[in-house]
Amino acid sequence: MIDTYFTNTVSRIGGVGLEEMERDIIYHHDHAFDPLGLGTDASLDSIGFHKLRSGPDKEDHLYDPKSIVLLQRSCWENDYSLFKEYSSRLNAEHHPHTLRSCMDFVYEREAIDIEEVESVESIVKRFKTGAMSYGSISQEAHECMAIAMNSIGGKSNSGEGGEEKERLYTNKNSAIKQVASGRFGVTSEYLVSAKEIQIKMAQGAKPGEGGHLPGNKVYPWIAKTRCSTPGVTLISPPPHHDIYSIEDLAQLIYDLKCANDQARISVKLVSESGVGTIACGVAKAGAQVILISGHDGGTGAAPQSSIHHAGLPWELGVIETHHALVENNLRDRVYVETDGKLMTGRDVAIAALLGAEEFGFATAPLVTMGCRMMRVCNLDTCPFGIATQNKELRKRFKGKPEYIVHFMEFIAQELREIMASLGFRTLDEMVGHSECLQIREEDEENLHIARLKEMIKKPVYLSSGEKTFFDFKLDERLDMVDVYPAFKPFMLSNPIPHQERLKISSLDRAFGTEFGSMVTRKYQNTLEEDTFTLHLEGVGGQSFGAFLPKGVTFDLVGDANDYFGKGLSGGKLIVSVDPASPFEADQNVIIGNVALYGATEGKALIQGKAGERFCVRNSGATAVVEGCGDHALEYMTGGTVLILGRTGKNVAAGMSGGIAYIYDVEHDLYERLNDELVDMENVSHKQDVETIYSLLKEHYEATHSKKAKELLSHFDEALPHFKKIIPRDYKKIKNEIKSLIDQGFDQDEAELKAFRSIHA
Repeated sequence: MIDTYFTNTVSRIGGVGLEEMERDIIYHHDHAFDPLGLGTDASLDSIGFHKLRSGPDKEDHLYDPKSIVLLQRSCWENDYSLFKEYSSRLNAEHHPHTLRSCMDFVYEREAIDIEEVESVESIVKRFKTGAMSYGSISQEAHECMAIAMNSIGGKSNSGEGGEEKERLYTNKNSAIKQVASGRFGVTSEYLVSAKEIQIKMAQGAKPGEGGHLPGNKVYPWIAKTRCSTPGVTLISPPPHHDIYSIEDLAQLIYDLKCANDQARISVKLVSESGVGTIACGVAKAGAQVILISGHDGGTGAAPQSSIHHAGLPWELGVIETHHALVENNLRDRVYVETDGKLMTGRDVAIAALLGAEEFGFATAPLVTMGCRMMRVCNLDTCPFGIATQNKELRKRFKGKPEYIVHFMEFIAQELREIMASLGFRTLDEMVGHSECLQIREEDEENLHIARLKEMIKKPVYLSSGEKTFFDFKLDERLDMVDVYPAFKPFMLSNPIPHQERLKISSLDRAFGTEFGSMVTRKYQNTLEEDTFTLHLEGVGGQSFGAFLPKGVTFDLVGDANDYFGKGLSGGKLIVSVDPASPFEADQNVIIGNVALYGATEGKALIQGKAGERFCVRNSGATAVVEGCGDHALEYMTGGTVLILGRTGKNVAAGMSGGIAYIYDVEHDLYERLNDELVDMENVSHKQDVETIYSLLKEHYEATHSKKAKELLSHFDEALPHFKKIIPRDYKKIKNEIKSLIDQGFDQDEAELKAFRSIHA
């Protein structure tokens, strides 16, 4: 019956008038908890704080039925007059829940003819769609936005969920690739395909929280893209796992620039008191774009505690950031972007006058594609095929790229009209002219924001000329001076395996990342293992081998600093101790903290101990290490880890996938294990025994580890001391998939059937 209800609902979208569409939306919202009209008890009535309700005493919403209808029809029919009706309605009606609605333009400059104003085609290149990940929304919706933005020279944002490999080199490719704190599916190819790489420090609608994709939306194809397990809930850890300070952020910016020297590096911050000071640090760290995200927005999947009473309006953050950057002579080094419920050309005009140059839209493009704000995004029941992975519901997706294009062009055209009335010929000329704004008289006494009023009255303008971006001096790196020239003669269409030797020092940060990006561009992850091998001696600096692709092997005799193997993408990293060293390798730390953070594929063989947070968010790499510090295996979603020595506390916190084998000779691992999501088992299964033995053998052959040799020599005696750590949900679905394969189903069929069985 529910399926019939949704079918009838969607079938009525086309060919109806505005009034009927509006009534239809009101009906949907009023019956959200009683879709079949069965007389559900409504004694605990909703005032519409989260979901819209009709009636005189109900909560007011920016996206009400009439606004949704007008916006959709204007974009579907390419009718600018309808769009003007939509925007006039929003601009005329007083909505006290936005700061910009309390502002008026000041027309002191001489108006100009609109023909003198920057063109629509030029303005839309500054527009972007917000970071909505593949997984949170459907493939059709995600690709629709990418095609639309690529067609007009704007940029769509992948979100933190990765992207299908097949899209990366087509018009369906998202120009902005987001690197969130958890790095779902961030590979060397993913980064190389970007025009802009965005580090998400936080998000406006959920400040302080990571992303969250419920297990019922992690379909097999989503799990594959995110390098995780079908049906298992995914949570992004907060940024403190690899960013403890502005220096750590600077290192990540440097890593990403090495991973793709052709992409701009963006940092997403949230509007908050003091964000201007943070933005100055981010600019000094080398960012080229700073996004100030407002509290308005967020998906329908965000919890109420995040949507309401969290974060600040982007208006406050933008003006503070713009002023702080100008005062510190940093404004010409970065672009300032903002997002958060931008709905009209007037919104964009105010953002520009307060100091923004680029603008992001998220909810509005979804509405143009058919979204009616049902707010069931997290339930996978979106009747319009947008916020769902259900194939039957996805068939109902009616969006087209041209609908989004029309919206962007309408916004640009309305912005041009405002620019003409204010006397501005270009957007650059307009940025920062806050004297063209004033707080409405009726709101003066209600808005107790003295700092905002003061800053509006003291405008600071954008300096003319090109941006002077931070110089990373990439051409002076060892990658470019020694590594690339050595291997270039062998980088043929059918490459010849080749080996080289080199000395490095701790000054060589992100060593191999730039060379790896060249390999990725040329071969797109098609090389055989060990095609290009580099034998190294010395100290690997920060982010040694970050994002290293398949086919490249680094064999280091020495040690390495923090972020070793960050985002490893198929390459092989070997670290061993000089045979002449007087210390015992398995008793000493040889690599730093946060090693193999966000690794998706490849191998790491480490003769010695690792620091803290070893293999955070490992989602596909195989690693052997001889001991590690606190918080190992945090948020791990895949891969295999063998630990041959003692661990620190809080092992496997948030671990939802993959398997770890830990040598627990003192049998006290249970005291340090975070068993909220995982089980600890004795090793008894033949496959587990074979895995441990083969990894030990490979580790010994690569590093000549005394520890590995000893365990191999007495393997039968050592085996009872190994413990297997496996997440409960991961084990459940893996067993279900294996059972189905044994019954004759192929891998894809088995994964889908297992997913449906678990989330029936």
